[in-house]
Amino acid sequence: MPGDANPQMSPAGEAPAPRSGPRHVAIIMDGNGRWAQARGRPRLFGHHAGARRVREVVECCPSLGVEYLTIFAFSTENWKRTQTEVAGLMSLFRRYISKEMNALAEKNVRVRFIGDRVRLDAKLIDLMDKLERKTAGNSGTQLTIALNYGGRDEVARATKRLARDVAEGRLDPENVDEETLPRYLDTHVLPDPDLVIRTSGEARISNFLLWQSAYAEYEFIDTLWPDFTAEELARLCGSYGRRDRRFGAVKT
Repeated sequence: MPGDANPQMSPAGEAPAPRSGPRHVAIIMDGNGRWAQARGRPRLFGHHAGARRVREVVECCPSLGVEYLTIFAFSTENWKRTQTEVAGLMSLFRRYISKEMNALAEKNVRVRFIGDRVRLDAKLIDLMDKLERKTAGNSGTQLTIALNYGGRDEVARATKRLARDVAEGRLDPENVDEETLPRYLDTHVLPDPDLVIRTSGEARISNFLLWQSAYAEYEFIDTLWPDFTAEELARLCGSYGRRDRRFGAVKT
């Protein structure tokens, strides 16, 4: 059985207390390849530029009141890319974790990884585990990195765990409702995202946090990820604060 249940109140219950800005921001970091190609460089050049952008975004979260940041680093569908690009991305992930580990720990950032680790190489998994352990006691920005992650894959894996608990008598199927499945998701210790941002001008969610983002606000922006700035994040958070979030209810 997973650990703590999702701490965010379900939209079916009492609505969360109003906030001026989002507590949890999730970002689909898109456009690295196009950014590089526009400069006559290989796609991996753009991925390296995008990795550097992550630090600025993480560091600005506390000043914006963003407690949780989830970033989409590599999807279950990204294995379809060329072997060269996939190998380069895996090397980049190992390098990023090794390089940023101490800085993240010192800045009080807690890091978690979500996704299926089965296809990842042993060295990368070891680095992921080490970063999670090193930052486990941190109380600042809660950074979640989705690596080999897909929303449908996550729900399928969660359903298997739930079914196993039913089969072994730990869970009564009559008690399964919309509050049950989230306890089996990779994100079971996180609140649902308030704001989901996708860069690069594409207007689709690409299998990202399908269950969790049912009531999220979305922003699809033209900026390519390597050009995304703290100022733009601040603008989007400000725009979120002006939205009327009713969670299906009607204000009287």
